[in-house]
Amino acid sequence: MSTYRDRQLDALGDPTRRAILARLRKGPAPVGRLARDFPVSRPAISQHLRVLKEANLVTDRADGTRRVYELNAKAFASLREYFDEFWGVALNAFKKRIENRNREER
Repeated sequence: MSTYRDRQLDALGDPTRRAILARLRKGPAPVGRLARDFPVSRPAISQHLRVLKEANLVTDRADGTRRVYELNAKAFASLREYFDEFWGVALNAFKKRIENRNREER
């Protein structure tokens, strides 16, 4: 069974989707405006946004006949917590290595 985190990490694996997320950091935007910034078709941007939405990385709302997309801050907070776990492990390993080196030098 796939979790949101798995979907989020998979969604982040595509450079176009990462670029869309970077663009959405500037603020909400409709599909048409997003598509103007990329060398792919509007339907392709819509497909990327669908993947990002299924991964809970973006949300959308109706604005007349348009869909306006924006970043889902809660999802990014969850991802940050996930990556912080790796940093904690890496920093502890680094600390142990330095402590061992200091002991060896004495």
